[in-house]
Amino acid sequence: MKCYTPLDLQAMDRYHRANFVNCLSGFKPSTLIVTQDAAGISNVALFTNIVHLGADPTLIGFINRPKEATPHTLKNIESTGFFTMNHVASGQVEAAHQTSAKYPDGVSEFDHVALNELRRPEFAIPFVDGSPVQLGMKLVDIMPIKHNGTYLVIGELVCAFLDESNVASDGFIDLEAAGSLTTLGLQGYFQAKFIQKLGYARPSA
Repeated sequence: MKCYTPLDLQAMDRYHRANFVNCLSGFKPSTLIVTQDAAGISNVALFTNIVHLGADPTLIGFINRPKEATPHTLKNIESTGFFTMNHVASGQVEAAHQTSAKYPDGVSEFDHVALNELRRPEFAIPFVDGSPVQLGMKLVDIMPIKHNGTYLVIGELVCAFLDESNVASDGFIDLEAAGSLTTLGLQGYFQAKFIQKLGYARPSA
């Protein structure tokens, strides 16, 4: 195995390095985050750095890049205090990927990619139509990460929509059956494949 050092990474061109480093942490959720500005214009953007932070209350976070790189999502969440998280389905890959393009302020990606808004009476911010798992989230905190100028955005679950046939009696959600995709690097999309389900781990006798 080759040992890659920070000097090796710095020798790579910017795009090559970003793709390489994004692969190091492994497969990540492929998630479309929808927000709205004060005028009610929706923004939808692809995020993969999603993290479970707690079950009671249900907290889910994501990493937002520096404001100058991706300003709209963070600005909208700061303005309204709410957002939705939507798993990407297999038929949505190209459209979801296209949302990572830098559209200008005041322009909704829904108007330029093959994705449709889904409005539900239970939540003010739209969801992505056809997403197999849809989460309505309320902002809890935005934590700056000083080392690289990014932000950990923490939300609390308000509502979750998914097919109950994919939920087992113990609460396990079969995301493979639901059709949720994963992401690797900046451009790779994968379907999950179930291997094994194990019980709660306890110390050996």
